[in-house]
Amino acid sequence: MNENERLRKRVEAQANRMKEAEKHKETWFSNTVFLGTLGIMFVLPVIIGAYLGSWLDKQLSEFSVGWTTSLVIVGVFIGGMNVYLFIRRGD
Repeated sequence: MNENERLRKRVEAQANRMKEAEKHKETWFSNTVFLGTLGIMFVLPVIIGAYLGSWLDKQLSEFSVGWTTSLVIVGVFIGGMNVYLFIRRGD
């Protein structure tokens, strides 16, 4: 194989890699969906904790806001872990 053929094959391989990279290029819409997903993954456990805590506070009258505060904090922790694990996984 002469030098021209090797050069041609290397250029073709690089062009193919560039075409593949363009296919997998992130778009504005995909980034928006990703950030929205992160927001939902974080906020949903907090909201569930707040509602569950509020319900427990109403059922158990000896605590004023103990359950609500505690479960909101737990929700923040769980939401943070959800976001961390989702980003770490890379999807």
